[in-house]
Amino acid sequence: MTANDPQVLYMILVVPCLFGLTLVGEGINKLVHEESNGVISVVFGFLFIGLVVFAYIFFSSFLVTNAGL
Repeated sequence: MTANDPQVLYMILVVPCLFGLTLVGEGINKLVHEESNGVISVVFGFLFIGLVVFAYIFFSSFLVTNAGL
């Protein structure tokens, strides 16, 4: 399995991003139903999605610079 396989991209980026979107959706649902801890879920969801985006940028630049190794 190499870094260019779609399975690696799916495991590293898509599944965690879906988890972050689930947190955001759960938080919005809690906010609609006027529960106070909905903001926490939304914030952690966006932080998780931001972490996934940062990991994508890091790994893509790392793979470009070390492609010949």
